[in-house]
Amino acid sequence: MIQLDEKIYFYLLFIIPVIVVLFLLLLIWKKRTQKKFADSTLLKRLTPTRSYYKSTLKLIIFLLGLSSLIIALVNPKIGTKLETVKREGVDIVFAVDVSKSMLAEDIAPNRLEKAKRIVSEIINQLASDRIGIIAYAGQAFPQLPITTDYGAAKMFLQSMNTDMLSSQGTAINEAIELATTFYDDEDQTNRVLFIISDGEDHSEGTTLDAVEEAVDEGIKIYTIGVGKPKGAPIPIKRNGILETLKKDAQGEVVITKLNPEVLAEISEEGEGLYIDGTNTEEAVSIIKEELLRMDKTEFEAKQFAEFKDQFQWFLAAGLLFLFLEIFILDRKTKWLKKLNLFNDKQPE
Repeated sequence: MIQLDEKIYFYLLFIIPVIVVLFLLLLIWKKRTQKKFADSTLLKRLTPTRSYYKSTLKLIIFLLGLSSLIIALVNPKIGTKLETVKREGVDIVFAVDVSKSMLAEDIAPNRLEKAKRIVSEIINQLASDRIGIIAYAGQAFPQLPITTDYGAAKMFLQSMNTDMLSSQGTAINEAIELATTFYDDEDQTNRVLFIISDGEDHSEGTTLDAVEEAVDEGIKIYTIGVGKPKGAPIPIKRNGILETLKKDAQGEVVITKLNPEVLAEISEEGEGLYIDGTNTEEAVSIIKEELLRMDKTEFEAKQFAEFKDQFQWFLAAGLLFLFLEIFILDRKTKWLKKLNLFNDKQPE
């Protein structure tokens, strides 16, 4: 496993395209200036040892050296040993609604992005808990199994969108039923399910039955509402540009509304709590307090240990490239000139 100490130094890599652009502009300027001085045939006679390729080669070697030094500043580390460690925490599953109604923009930038931000902020507050992610609309899909890899969780979270599931609708019962399969430790009693949704539910008749079964499995259900009760239309966009608004069979614009009553009922039956997700900071604070009140259960987790610095390899490579760049001259090398690798025509 690779660990990066100072990721901020990656921004220095933006210097490379700037250098390339400046180099190309310099070549254009030189070419124009030389044309004003003499034609190409005369220039070849005046500068017989001039290489047309060494400057490009020098630039490539210089950029390789610069890139290596920047990576050395980032200080990549490699985990050399996988250990099983004891950790204490809670098993948490996030069920995120990815139905089309989550595109409504009554909460900026839209409900789905708000939901993803809330989950991301909750993950930032965790220390040793295990987490899993479910995406659901008309059906539920396991996005990430229970893990302690928060980095992977955030990566999968950001990739979630309303097109990832072909079956549309909002079947909360499907998400709850799938969540019960995530907790693989029979002795684990601290099991938490967070449902992040606007509360639209097309499976109301079976949702509470699923909640009851989940509670019997020792799962505590919290719901987080995203959206506004007054509602908003569902924009249909292409490449970020609004094309139209979603309409029903009668041609009327669909207005999707937050349904806090449904979410509150689910959390009440699930022995949890309904949380308004309008204010991210307040919602995360409430959730943090709830998790702190829970008893932590010890479990085993595998993680990499003994991370070793690798910056010295990139530092050495960077210095070597820069050293080579200094000693490469712009004129033709004698033995390369004899080989005529680039098929240069010799002036008569």
